[in-house]
This record gives sequence, structure tokens and C-alpha cells, in this order.
Amino acid sequence: MARAALVAGDWGTSHLRLFLCADDGSLLARADGPGVAQARSACADVLDRLLQPWSREHGDLPVVLCGMVGSTVGWTLAPYVPCPAGIEDLAHGCVALRDERLHIVPGVSCRNRLGAPDVMRGEETQIVGAMQLAADLARGRQLLCLPGTHTKWVLLEDGRVVELLTAPTGELFALLREHSILVGDAATASGADTVTDGAGYQRGLSAAAAEPQADLLHRLFECRSRRLMGELGATDSAAFLSGLLIGNDVAGALKLFASARVPKRVPVIGAPGLGALYARALAAQGREAPMLEGTAAALAGLVRLQQLLPEHSLTHGH
Repeated sequence: MARAALVAGDWGTSHLRLFLCADDGSLLARADGPGVAQARSACADVLDRLLQPWSREHGDLPVVLCGMVGSTVGWTLAPYVPCPAGIEDLAHGCVALRDERLHIVPGVSCRNRLGAPDVMRGEETQIVGAMQLAADLARGRQLLCLPGTHTKWVLLEDGRVVELLTAPTGELFALLREHSILVGDAATASGADTVTDGAGYQRGLSAAAAEPQADLLHRLFECRSRRLMGELGATDSAAFLSGLLIGNDVAGALKLFASARVPKRVPVIGAPGLGALYARALAAQGREAPMLEGTAAALAGLVRLQQLLPEHSLTHGH
């Protein structure tokens, strides 16, 4: 049986996913906990409580964490690594705590092609892992899509992050679905909170593609007017909204990155359900969209970064 050698954690705003890993990187056990928004200043206590059963059985194991735990609202700040950022840059940017037994992965920053500052935290570890799971991603130029509350579009050059662009597509969807009249009572209808790749979503994609020159702002009211006129069912209006937003996100990102001459293949890294929606939108734009599961990518990335940690990391104490 493989020996426990590492605890890896993806600690975001709303969830903590901890993985007990063997010395060969394989998964031995998993534990879940609250995100940093709930843990707040008690991150150390939350982690210790979850680690206790594993520590009793396996002793004091090294821990590597990524995500919002390294932000200004997390445990301690792990400063952003500026682009271009490779795997070794991320490993050297890790912040060490607890006598270097615990490391927190830094985020990545850039000045995006719209001239604005842009950042990501947690997705960089998924990208590292994706390159371990699909080695061809580390070669040449690649455009990656990482869907989420804040979707990231990431340009790679030979395995280095050279640029990123953020679209708050998921956040905008949630706000409009839950707090606007556009979807209204449909948001509470059965199944409306879980958008699937069905007729309502496809109709939203098609609407976004039909008039590519139209601004998104001038299409959003259709979520309500089509429902009032009986063209959309109650449970379809949220899906229609999702299709509009994701279709606009995908078309806009591809247009912005067109000058970079990215490949036709745009890998999608993230949760399977949301990833499938983006893959459908990319396919509608003539792109291949192979999918990599986000949790598996994060775990592979954490294991790889642990292997590359320098002997003397930036230490912030306890």
C-alpha cells in the first residue's frame, strides 16, 4: 500500500477541498471544509481540525494549499507572480508557514490586452496540473478556458502563462437570475438553478450568435420578454440567460485573442457541468474543446508544485 506523504488543498472562497496523497501522488483520502469567507481569521484552526485524523495515523505531513487562502482575505498573502509565469516561478513564489511544513501557492498577475490589470488565484495551479495530465499543453501556444464565477481565458507559451483575461460571467448570471426581474420567478422554478445543455441554453447561444454585432446589454431583456410572450417556459429563461452570457463571453474572448493566432483547440478546465456549457459554446464557434476536470487538475498541480518547492521558501512565520 502506498505511503501517505502529502496533504494538498484547494481552498477557495466558499469551499476547502483537502487531499491526502501518497508518495507517488495518488489520492488516498479526501476531506471537505468551509471556504475562507467562512473561516476568516480561523484558517489555521479549521485546517488543524480537518488534519487531525490524518495526523494521528500518518504523523505531521507537509501541506501545500492554493486558492483564496493566499489572498488578502485568506490566511496570509501569497503575492502575485507577474507574467510571464512558469511552473518554477510559482514554486519559488510559494509562501512558507509553520517552519516550512506548509506552503501557499501564489496567484498570477498581468496587464491584459485591454490595458487593465488582471489576476487569478487558484487557476494557476489547475493549469500546472493540466500540463501534467496533458503534456501537449506545455508545448507551443495554447488558449485555455477556465470557467467559473470569474471565468479565466489564459494564453500559454511553451508552458508559461503570458497573459490572462477575466470575465465575471458566472457572477453576472447569479446576480441577474437571483436579483433581477429578467428571470424573476423562473429562478425559483424547479430545475432553473441548474442550467444544462438543453433547448433553453442552445436558444440563448443561438440568439447571441445570430447578431454578433449586437451589444449584450441590448439582448438581456429578451429573458423576460420572451417568457412574457410565451416563447420561453419558466425553467428555460435562466438557461436562455446562461446561453446569452456564455455565448457572448466565448465570442468576445476569441475575438480579443484572434491576433494571437491561437489554435483551433481550446481546452476547458473546470467543473464538468459548467465546462460542458462552455465546450458547447466553443464548438458553436468552430473550436475543439477537450475537457479536463478541475479538481483533478488542481490536485495534480499541487503535487507537482510540492515536488518543485525550493529548500528555502519565503517564510512568514506561524
